[in-house]
Amino acid sequence: MKTTNCDFSPMKQQLSKGIQHITNELQYSLEVLDNENYCLLSQLEEIKNKFIQMESVAASFYLNCYLSAFTDKYADLSICLQRLSDRHHGALIVIQRRDPLESFIQKGTVVEAALTPALLEAIFYPGNPLHDGAVIIYGNQIVSAANVLPLTTAVIGDKKLGTRHRAALGLSERSDALVLVVSEETGRVSFALDGKLHPIVTVQSLH
Repeated sequence: MKTTNCDFSPMKQQLSKGIQHITNELQYSLEVLDNENYCLLSQLEEIKNKFIQMESVAASFYLNCYLSAFTDKYADLSICLQRLSDRHHGALIVIQRRDPLESFIQKGTVVEAALTPALLEAIFYPGNPLHDGAVIIYGNQIVSAANVLPLTTAVIGDKKLGTRHRAALGLSERSDALVLVVSEETGRVSFALDGKLHPIVTVQSLH
């Protein structure tokens, strides 16, 4: 297995600058806290929104780090996710890592084809018989499609999660798989790892 590649310099620089900017704003908030004529509420709201945006940038950065250790096609996956997001085509993509997945999933249709954005987009095109389940990717190959994943039973705050997101969390709770999700309703992209769901940055997520 390859070592993790986290040399995604532009994204790392964006993350660094964003964190530094938030740190400066927090420091300024502390300095004016004793000023009774200055209300911090609007500034804190702005800082909270920047935290949320930086969480998405950080998730995008680490997603590329995680993917690069298990597939050479992480750039192709990023392209595919962006296109699926733009078109609001729902998708569920499992990146198998070290743990075998056979005992956790209901097997779908064998594909065994090279991983390409065009093939993934075709699988998740609405109306395609395979689009409703999960695609399993191992290395640089699409192993199978239309797989059924276990659903999480966890309560995620006050969030109402759809079936794809619950399936992504369910498998990530039981294995070290990394599961990518594109929402059909919003076009937003997330990934599940270790039982937690993280939003990632796409053009769609910034709208």
